[in-house]
Amino acid sequence: MKAVIFGVTGQDGSYLSEFLLEKGYKVIGVSRRASTDNTERLKGVLDNPQFTFMEGDVTDYISVSRIINDTQPDEVYNLAAQSHVQTSFNEPIHTWRTDAEGPLNVLESVRRHAHNAKFYQASTSEMYGKTVDPDGYQRETTALSPQSPYAIAKVAAHHKVGLYRDAYGIFACSGILFNHESERRGEKFVSRKITKWVAEFKNHLNDGGDDAVFPKLRLGNLDAARDWGYAPDYVEAMWMMMQEEKPDDFVIATGISRTVRDFLRMAFSYIDIEDWEKYVVIDPKFYRDAEVKFLHGDANKAKEKLGWTPKTPLSEMVKRMIDADIKTLQCSNPIPS
Repeated sequence: MKAVIFGVTGQDGSYLSEFLLEKGYKVIGVSRRASTDNTERLKGVLDNPQFTFMEGDVTDYISVSRIINDTQPDEVYNLAAQSHVQTSFNEPIHTWRTDAEGPLNVLESVRRHAHNAKFYQASTSEMYGKTVDPDGYQRETTALSPQSPYAIAKVAAHHKVGLYRDAYGIFACSGILFNHESERRGEKFVSRKITKWVAEFKNHLNDGGDDAVFPKLRLGNLDAARDWGYAPDYVEAMWMMMQEEKPDDFVIATGISRTVRDFLRMAFSYIDIEDWEKYVVIDPKFYRDAEVKFLHGDANKAKEKLGWTPKTPLSEMVKRMIDADIKTLQCSNPIPS
């Protein structure tokens, strides 16, 4: 089996590459050209003879078309995106081109050059916005009400997947993934911002530093609630969708919603600090222009049809993220001999 992954250098792309290689796939990982090395997350697969790294840009139809035509893949995963919500308010045109036009370029390339290939689109829980079903969950049938340029672009791509599936007979599916984090999460995201700060603070205290002089952790809305899962569990769900006989869309979530405040409590508790509030400052600049306050996914369809369930509790994920950040920081700032 041969798979093309657009957006391979991101968190999900790196985990999916490892997962597929373990399944015996030949993997072609695609990422747009960068002026600096952005393959850090791929260090575990770059030397694998079954892995090929290619430059390509989903916003360039010619580039995408060439890759699909030349590689003739069995499966195509589009994970390429401008995925930071707040950034989308600052860069709405770039976000639209990447997150709405990009998937269309991939879908059209599959339709024209590899019609039998299966296609996966990375949709997002942000598409729900403020909409919640009466029972407090969001699921595949919940109305979409996007609250950001990022979410609007993702909704457009989500509908395009359905159109190509119904009108052109493409095996095209969308994974409506709720927030999923890991040691490889980008540092702009609140989860990684917290774990990295906590790791730095822990190292500071271990070195005999004074907690009073350490810069405070600056965050926005601590009451925003998210359904957080572990990224390696979620990429398995992507693959499972692609093994179905008929394409469909699936919500992937833990079914447990926690606030940023809860995440903070877990992170500080791991380093044995309970009075964490004195180390955190609420900064209005980190509030979103249109806040999505609550996300809570119902993944029963994925459980029943795919046999998928999340494996990693949030508390374990937080520990892994902090441990990884502590290790990274210690390696980058080794203790003098």
